[in-house]
Amino acid sequence: MAITPTHDVQIPAHGDLHAETQAAAEHASGGLPQFEFQHWAGQIGYLLILFVILYVLVAKVFTPRLRKVMDERAQTIDSAIAAARSVQAEAAEQAEAARAEVEKARADARATAAAAKQRVTEEFNARLAADEAVVNARIADAESAIAKTRDAAMTNVATIAADAAGAMLDRLTGSKATDAELAAAIKGAV
Repeated sequence: MAITPTHDVQIPAHGDLHAETQAAAEHASGGLPQFEFQHWAGQIGYLLILFVILYVLVAKVFTPRLRKVMDERAQTIDSAIAAARSVQAEAAEQAEAARAEVEKARADARATAAAAKQRVTEEFNARLAADEAVVNARIADAESAIAKTRDAAMTNVATIAADAAGAMLDRLTGSKATDAELAAAIKGAV
């Protein structure tokens, strides 16, 4: 693509050249061109065009994208919070179920211990009753043996007492008593 000039450039003559360079020097010494009033209309026009373009880009392109990203982020955060709350609620339910299981296990253990204690107590009482019955039977046997021995001894005591009384009477008085007299004397003494 070739560049074509839009206006004709004329090369000035040698005398005019000096005047033109002097005018350009005066024009250049005026300061920055954006502060010259003759350029302000074009600058304001460009400024308005750029502002409209930037406003349209921000309003129609960048802001919706930014809003979409922020909405997605908020939705992600909300869903993460909801998931965390549901997990927390589930964990609380599981903790409560575990606590209930522990309490049930404790109650079962207490019931089992009480039943075992009762069973052991009943077995102990049954053994104690059986042992007492055996001891009572032995005591009864011993008492009957003692009674027999005592009765046998008592029968011999009467005989021994009669012999002793007869011997004492014979020694003290020198006379002998009859068996009937001795038996009557011993019966009265006992």
